[in-house]
Amino acid sequence: MARTSTYVNFKRNSWEAFTFYRSIFGGDFTGGGVARFSDIPATDGMPAMAEEDKNLIMHIELVLPGGHILMGSDAPESMGFNVNSGIISLLILNRI
Repeated sequence: MARTSTYVNFKRNSWEAFTFYRSIFGGDFTGGGVARFSDIPATDGMPAMAEEDKNLIMHIELVLPGGHILMGSDAPESMGFNVNSGIISLLILNRI
């Protein structure tokens, strides 16, 4: 069975947006919960992360009514991201 998912990038307000969506549609955050940039383990040579970026969302998922999955993340400019307007649709094929 195929399904579509929507992935949305935010400059710095994914948490606010997704808690709003959850208040409207209900449900819980799935996919292992909420991943934050502070969850990335530091490695040698990795640049230090700014304190104001550590609590930003690296990945979040919310299953909407009907099974559609809304996913998102923060994409701060301080990490080199440039958020453009638009939506990316992802087609996932599952074998039964």
